[in-house]
Amino acid sequence: MPQDPVDFTELSTPLVADACVRLGEPLRAAPPGILPVAAGQRVAGRALPVRHYGSVDVFLEAFTLAGPGDVLVIDNAGRRDEGCLGDLAVLEARAAGVAGVAVWGLHRDTPDLLRIGLPVFSYGRYAPGPVRLDPRDADALTAARFGEHTVTAEDVVLADDDGVLFVPAARAGEVLETARTLARTEREQARRIEAGETLRAQTRFDAYLAARAEDPARTFRQHLRATGGAIEE
Repeated sequence: MPQDPVDFTELSTPLVADACVRLGEPLRAAPPGILPVAAGQRVAGRALPVRHYGSVDVFLEAFTLAGPGDVLVIDNAGRRDEGCLGDLAVLEARAAGVAGVAVWGLHRDTPDLLRIGLPVFSYGRYAPGPVRLDPRDADALTAARFGEHTVTAEDVVLADDDGVLFVPAARAGEVLETARTLARTEREQARRIEAGETLRAQTRFDAYLAARAEDPARTFRQHLRATGGAIEE
């Protein structure tokens, strides 16, 4: 059976980020500070984008378009003056088969979200909900801004304790397979360090320093790629 192209099992967002660098895929990360409501939550799936304008109805409409395992990506412009997502919307997301939620903004109803258990990522908690109702754009259900990035249904969302990444669905399988290769290399390096073989010895760091003395433009990343190590990417 072919591997699920968004199988995030035993991987992490740092490994996926390193894989993007290795493959030359542009890094598209949520801004620092977007974290799970509960430590240890993680999710991966096709992006279900939505732009918030102050009313929950746009979420309900997005759920009519949801496929099993989608991740709701909410563009709330990074606002820090309202909690745009609460317990009822998250319960409805779960009922629609959504696997998790990433909010460029704040959430509320934290104790209820912890009880529900659906992974939710945001800047944090804030009690007041929206009191505005702004005009809605025609693409509110097709594109979501998240920091400096635009996210669509052509993207995959990967999120854990280190943050949230967006990867084009067309390259997700390749990126994740490269991340698995990096993970195997790093696990072996960690095992060898614990067994007494330093990382400097494993990466032939003395040889790198000698090569850099001969060629000041030589980078450690180039050296690692030549020797098969992994630490920066």
